[in-house]
Amino acid sequence: MRLEGKVAIISGGARGQGAAEAKMFVREGAKVVFGDILDDEGQQVEAEINEMGGDATYVNLDVTDEESWKNAVDTAVERYGKVDILVNNAGVAFWTFGDDASVEDWDTVMDVNAKGVFLGTKAVIPEMRKAGGGSIVNISSISGMVGQATIHPGYNASKGAVRILTKSTAIQYAKEGIRCNSVHPGPVQTEMTARGWRDPERRQRTEQNTPLGRYADADEIASGVLFLASEESSYMTGSELVIDGGVTAQ
Repeated sequence: MRLEGKVAIISGGARGQGAAEAKMFVREGAKVVFGDILDDEGQQVEAEINEMGGDATYVNLDVTDEESWKNAVDTAVERYGKVDILVNNAGVAFWTFGDDASVEDWDTVMDVNAKGVFLGTKAVIPEMRKAGGGSIVNISSISGMVGQATIHPGYNASKGAVRILTKSTAIQYAKEGIRCNSVHPGPVQTEMTARGWRDPERRQRTEQNTPLGRYADADEIASGVLFLASEESSYMTGSELVIDGGVTAQ
């Protein structure tokens, strides 16, 4: 198994892409602590994983709060002894143009998507040092690589921040055996993106603009995250894994 003996923390794991990552990591041998603010859904995912013979623990995790991150890391260490992997997966999005975008939405999207990655990274570094290294996988987006007409500009800005924060982290901690890479999904069919794929007109437009002609499912993104979390990517750090159906190749 590709993550045998590893301990992972995943944020935003109660549903969608984060839940897919948690389940896939457990199937590959990892013990997983995953967090979210959606407690009912998170506890249901925990039950599903443990019923299938895996070992996962759900914690309430507000990624914008430093103490909440400390609790998640402490839980991983107390229950499983160490932290080898962090997936900064939690995110939010808003669909408004720049002149209609509220300051409150800007602050929310920057706090969750950018500050949350910073705080998660800050929280796990000391434990990864103790473990002799680790892998951090930050979920950015193609929105961190190109401008878009139909999404809050703060989303683009926040995902661009994640892209560069990834490279900074990679350079700062490479000599300690801690790798950091980013994943850049294109259109994915999850609960967070439901406003787009449930709208027939918007869905058709997205599919027409995607060379592979469809949305990804969460497992297709999780497979890339798994690769970066595992030793299969041992010579990769500061890199960008684009999983977008060809959108940014145009």
